[in-house]
Amino acid sequence: MKRILYIPFDHLHRGYGVLRTASAESDLIVFVESARMTTGRPWHPMRLHFLISSARHCAAALRDEGFQVEYIKAATTIDGLKEVQSVHGTLPITCAEPSSFTQSKALSEFGVEFVPNDLFLTPRDLFMQWAQNQKTFVMENFYRAQRIRLGVLVDGKDPVGGEWNFDKENRLPPPKNYTWPEYLDFAPDAIDLEVAAELGIEPPTQWATSRDGALSALENFIENHFAEFGPYEDAMPSDNWALHHSLLSPYINNGLLHPAEVVKAALAKFATGTIPIASCEGFIRQVIGWREYVNGMYWFLGDGYRENNQLGASRPLLPLFSDPNKTSMNCVKSIVTDVKERAWVHHIPRLMVLSNLALITGSNPQEFLDWMREQFVDASEWVMVPNVIGMGLHADGGQMMTKPYAAGGAYISRMSTYCKGCAYNPKLRVGENACPFTTLYWDFLDRHRAEFVKNHRMSQQVFGLNRLSDLGELKERARDVLEGLDRGVI
Repeated sequence: MKRILYIPFDHLHRGYGVLRTASAESDLIVFVESARMTTGRPWHPMRLHFLISSARHCAAALRDEGFQVEYIKAATTIDGLKEVQSVHGTLPITCAEPSSFTQSKALSEFGVEFVPNDLFLTPRDLFMQWAQNQKTFVMENFYRAQRIRLGVLVDGKDPVGGEWNFDKENRLPPPKNYTWPEYLDFAPDAIDLEVAAELGIEPPTQWATSRDGALSALENFIENHFAEFGPYEDAMPSDNWALHHSLLSPYINNGLLHPAEVVKAALAKFATGTIPIASCEGFIRQVIGWREYVNGMYWFLGDGYRENNQLGASRPLLPLFSDPNKTSMNCVKSIVTDVKERAWVHHIPRLMVLSNLALITGSNPQEFLDWMREQFVDASEWVMVPNVIGMGLHADGGQMMTKPYAAGGAYISRMSTYCKGCAYNPKLRVGENACPFTTLYWDFLDRHRAEFVKNHRMSQQVFGLNRLSDLGELKERARDVLEGLDRGVI
């Protein structure tokens, strides 16, 4: 062996990262399952199962290909690498650029050599060039440049379909009497059963843990869900947890799928003429736009960005995030229950219910960030830091987003079926039956009136406070709601 190739648990693609040029004759492949990763925080067990079982499947596939593979359990990644070197000698260690500042620092200090991380479509230095030339970091501008650079859904420099963005067609509320196509279940194999036994859980079936399973999930989305993805991508029905969402983010984020493969499959299906442009564009935007933008912003904004708290939010994490029975709000109870059961809900419940609640209650951004990071099967540091600190909680003072994503009960009522039968009325802002979202939305605007009145995208909402004849009563109701949420009785 001439070198050690270290494979983080989110670099699992055979065709990219250091595995792209790996040689069975000269390279020792090393995986390290660190106790810090598995027991250092209260990770969702389904998330742990997905990451660990996927890595073990990848290790097994490489062994079948003829590679010498060391799969080490150790206290930390560095301890595991030291153990390998103690057996095989101090061979040079190579790794694709890690996905977090913490791991980059630890591996760099240990002397690991990095090669560029090509598990994304946008090299880090290329994103830096784009960001350094922007006055404001508008994702739409980045996305349009991506379309042209990658040659995706463009005719020269013009967008296919005549528009860059078909969002306005993709905001339908949940349909009535609609039959949602089935999503795949994945029968656990011996590796899945082994990992589940170690974690003390029943083996999950919602998430594939192998390359073949991930490819099956991609095919199922393209064939059975892609056409209708767009119209209902923002809807929140209580009778279905997946809708027409792709459920591919876990596989792209850990490397079982590469975004280029996903884009290629989507464009090939679109070329058949069976996929509406609104569905295709909306999905492509998530893959080449938002995902690449968030990763780029994570590295551009720097390691200290996660500590932002520009709104001075200090409320401890609400008990309902740990126990959904600590609330009578049907939307929150249902969504947190879904997170507990599957380690996943789609982007609108994450943003407009969970993050919205943390925002308007003034919850501490770092505590909420930790919870999101620990609970979701597709969560990585680079994913959650910009999404929570920048988009969800506006804790960066508007560095990423030009306005906070705060909303009252009317939005949830329009885009979901949760309000029917709920103990609270989304149309009311005062009184015992008033929806906490509606009450706290106005209270949030009032608390931060001085900051938001200067924001041209928020001035209309702030001026709306002047039309509230019951603002005093609303503020009293808000105090009761916040106190009740803290006690887990609202």
